[in-house]
Amino acid sequence: MADRTESSIVIAAEPARVLDVIADLRRYPEWSDGVQSVTVLTEYEDGRPADARFVVDAGAIKDTYELEYDWADDGSSVTWHLTTGHMLKALDGSYELTGGGDGTTTVVYKLAVDVSIPMIGMIKRKAEKVIVDTALKGLKERVESGA
Repeated sequence: MADRTESSIVIAAEPARVLDVIADLRRYPEWSDGVQSVTVLTEYEDGRPADARFVVDAGAIKDTYELEYDWADDGSSVTWHLTTGHMLKALDGSYELTGGGDGTTTVVYKLAVDVSIPMIGMIKRKAEKVIVDTALKGLKERVESGA
């Protein structure tokens, strides 16, 4: 599964604020289209999620799946991978944050998805692009609104 989709956005906030919103998985249904619910199953000692269960209804993708998270010690990134899913066979992604030194953060979102049903690669990449772009726009709105 070497193919993946990548996009970026600049958010008017410091990296720590952006990462706090990313780490607040329980609130994803408030700002992330398609996410119906999130249950944090385990947490690291610092309170960040280690494993979480998602219920998603995003048009073509409807599933309940679990992700395992790995947070960079320096707060610059988070990666995740699928541990269980029904429709999804793989869901590997990351957010990489770079402070601009001017109160902004560039967020790069990388995502690779594989589904258990046959799907043409071009359609799969288009679905990834929609997921990535929608997530970045939702994250920017959420962080910049101060919610």
